[in-house]
Amino acid sequence: MAFTVVAIPKKIYRTFANLRTGIILLILTVIAAAVGTFILQRPITDPDKMAQAYSPTTLYWLDRLTLTDVFHAWWFASLLALVSISIIFASIDRWPNAWRFYARPYRKPDSHFRAVLPNHVELPITDAKSALTSAEKVMHELGWKAERIVDHDQVSLYSEKNRFSVMAVYVVHTSLLLIFLGGIVDAVVGYRGFMSVVNHQSNNVIDLRDGGKKTLPFAIRCNDTGQENYPDGTPKKWWSKLSVVRNGQEVKSKEIVVNDPLEYGGVRFYQASWGATGQLDKAKIVAQSLDGGPSQTVQLSLNQSVNLDPQTTVTLTEFIPDFFVRDNQIFRRSDDPVNPAFHLTVNRAGVPTQVWLMPAYKNSTEDQKAPYSFELLNEAHAMQMQHYTGLEISHEPGQWGIWAGVLLMGCGLGVAFYMVHIRFWIMPVETKDGSLVLWVGGAANKNKDRFEEKYYELVAALRHELGIAEVPAAEEEAAMAHS
Repeated sequence: MAFTVVAIPKKIYRTFANLRTGIILLILTVIAAAVGTFILQRPITDPDKMAQAYSPTTLYWLDRLTLTDVFHAWWFASLLALVSISIIFASIDRWPNAWRFYARPYRKPDSHFRAVLPNHVELPITDAKSALTSAEKVMHELGWKAERIVDHDQVSLYSEKNRFSVMAVYVVHTSLLLIFLGGIVDAVVGYRGFMSVVNHQSNNVIDLRDGGKKTLPFAIRCNDTGQENYPDGTPKKWWSKLSVVRNGQEVKSKEIVVNDPLEYGGVRFYQASWGATGQLDKAKIVAQSLDGGPSQTVQLSLNQSVNLDPQTTVTLTEFIPDFFVRDNQIFRRSDDPVNPAFHLTVNRAGVPTQVWLMPAYKNSTEDQKAPYSFELLNEAHAMQMQHYTGLEISHEPGQWGIWAGVLLMGCGLGVAFYMVHIRFWIMPVETKDGSLVLWVGGAANKNKDRFEEKYYELVAALRHELGIAEVPAAEEEAAMAHS
């Protein structure tokens, strides 16, 4: 039983450390990410566009399967966690050999190594000491730092460049872990939602994508908002002037448009929509005194009182943007301000009177005791409706990990593709027939063309320095292959 208990974790470790497991999980992650790219995602896609793109049944099942919010789904976060575990276990499993190769490079070429190294050549020499000195000089001129390796009575030269490139795979692994960690944090801790803020008002409650609500520790105030149109009347852009209000103090403000959000406290506020609320913002009304006094223009907002004279005030108590009358009662037909009605309360010396102003009918239904008559000012924008700005909210605390991982991956891939670990060995060797040769060998972990360029450059320089006749490259390659 004890053996079984111990064997199970070991088997799990071996399974996740297996390269095939990591590749399968990575392919599944890529497929899931592709699904999240091709299927419209909530809440960044307008609901009307979602309804146009998919039938109600299709959209229902896409929502049920969380395919309309892939990157915040529990199963996607779980998949990222499994891939991360596989990367960690595979890295741990292969780390000892990689570190041994990096920390203790093979510096002295013994006879077995010299026999199996593909890229090597033997140059005839007469004196080992002078040949090594000449080789050191050549390597220095070519920009290679030669290290003398002394082993008993044998001396050889070793030089290398870009040894760090062998660790590039771990840089890439680390970058993937940072990206996946950022995705997991966003899926678990982050949130997305929507907030509408009426012009000149504040709001701090977010409607979350999962149907819940979240209250922010600060409020967003809309100072102004509007829409710019093309000449044909179609919307060109929406804009909003927002302020962040915390503890009654404005701490930040910005005018936002689509794709240029306001960011505060790790929360981004994107311009997503714009529209009318059906409520009145302000109206300019002309009040004419029935006592023969001069007329005056007052600006009224809902439930706002304005003095008409020292004894009289007028208050807009109700506004109906599109009214109709039934059974002597006034009702709302729609939120479009096509047939407005203003309910005014006129108070003189503590005595209230009620007035209904209906501009479309060029009259007002008045209490006979009202000391004033009213009409809507005859000018453009005499009546301004309230508008709201629709803000898409995004809190993604894992983005720092994702961006750090992307930058680190760029560095890792740059090292992996453009830095070649090249090694050279030079050693005087006595052949079987008793002659003395300078054995020159080289190896690289990738990019054979780049390595051979450096290798043949070194061999040619050594030939020249030692006074040995040049050998055509084709013959030298054939000799190397034969040896």
